Amino acid sequence: MSRCLGPILLLFAIIAPAADWPQWLGPNRDGKSVETGLLDSWPKGGPRLLWKAQDLGEGFSAPAIAGDRLYIQGQQGGQELVMAYDVHTGKQLWKTAAGKPYSEEEHGNGPRGTPTVDGARLYALSADGTLVCLETATGRRVWGMNLVERFGGRPPKSGYSESPLVDGGRLIVMPGGPSAAVVALNKSTGDPLWKSQNDQAGFSSAIALDIGGTHALALLTAEAAIGLDAKDGALLWRYTRVSNKTANIATPIAHDGYVFFSTDYGTGCVLLKPTPDGKTTEVYFNRDMRNHYTTAVLVGDYLYGFSSEILTAMEFKTGKVAWKDRSVGKGNCIYADQHLYCMGEDGAVGLIEATPAAYKEVSRFEIARGAFNTWTTPAIANGQLYLREQTNLYCYNVKR
Repeated sequence: MSRCLGPILLLFAIIAPAADWPQWLGPNRDGKSVETGLLDSWPKGGPRLLWKAQDLGEGFSAPAIAGDRLYIQGQQGGQELVMAYDVHTGKQLWKTAAGKPYSEEEHGNGPRGTPTVDGARLYALSADGTLVCLETATGRRVWGMNLVERFGGRPPKSGYSESPLVDGGRLIVMPGGPSAAVVALNKSTGDPLWKSQNDQAGFSSAIALDIGGTHALALLTAEAAIGLDAKDGALLWRYTRVSNKTANIATPIAHDGYVFFSTDYGTGCVLLKPTPDGKTTEVYFNRDMRNHYTTAVLVGDYLYGFSSEILTAMEFKTGKVAWKDRSVGKGNCIYADQHLYCMGEDGAVGLIEATPAAYKEVSRFEIARGAFNTWTTPAIANGQLYLREQTNLYCYNVKR
């Protein structure tokens, strides 16, 4: 039994240099960079702008960076696209059609997910459910499918928003179809390996972890926080209290034998202690960390994230709040070199010390906001900070 109670360890699905940011929320899907030697403060107008690309088109896709290339999704000319850019110059290198155009008048058009880079290939999911595998060098399509057509997927109201997860030889996506809430595909061919559950698709992305001797997946569907055996899709746990039935978006966070889930719309967050036998324990449930379109980042013993509109520091294992501050306004944050990099939905960007002692903002600047909120999560790779505002992509030098 003690083996079943072993610690949960995040497994790194993407093998990449430590300074790269090859998928959603970085190399380990946790919003953290291991880079050091970054600026301790910024000039009044922000760090030095290296380049600005203005041809991304519509969308909220965040960048994935591997080596000297950046990959991102956008919508222009009546189609969704996956594009590659030179990280040194911002020059577009290629673009490949990857889905029908997606329109939503209230929140904004275009793709929501982030490409996942895995060696010489990348995987990207468009808002209409088009999933593609492309060559990173050329953008050539290796294989592809539409999740609605292939699995009877039921896209969320605001379109598919997840970022595919590479887990060994498997590619994990959530069509939200009957008996296909979650599917595992052969990443080389796209052939189905298993299908599981009946939940509708949410907006969250999956993570991989170990529960004792079981390699597992933690996922947040439109209906529940669930755990699946990565080998065959068998259900390990199901927890419904954290689902708000409106928009479940944040990525799960796994650490030291626990898994954290959070949603907004007045719902809240939960810390679960799962075991392979399905006897999952609720450690705490509270409404002090209500992640809306953002995912909190765990630094040391504390979570830092936007609880609805308020940046909040909360102890991971107890749920005790250390501080709250309105900061840059409602937004997203990531972590690198002892600091939080936060961008508000109105374009304010802040550098904040990652400490539970108090809110300590070091620097701030702004980028111009367009017609829609700046909802895209920042990325840091190889001493460069990337910020997206719809069709505009800014690249800043944050290396000392």
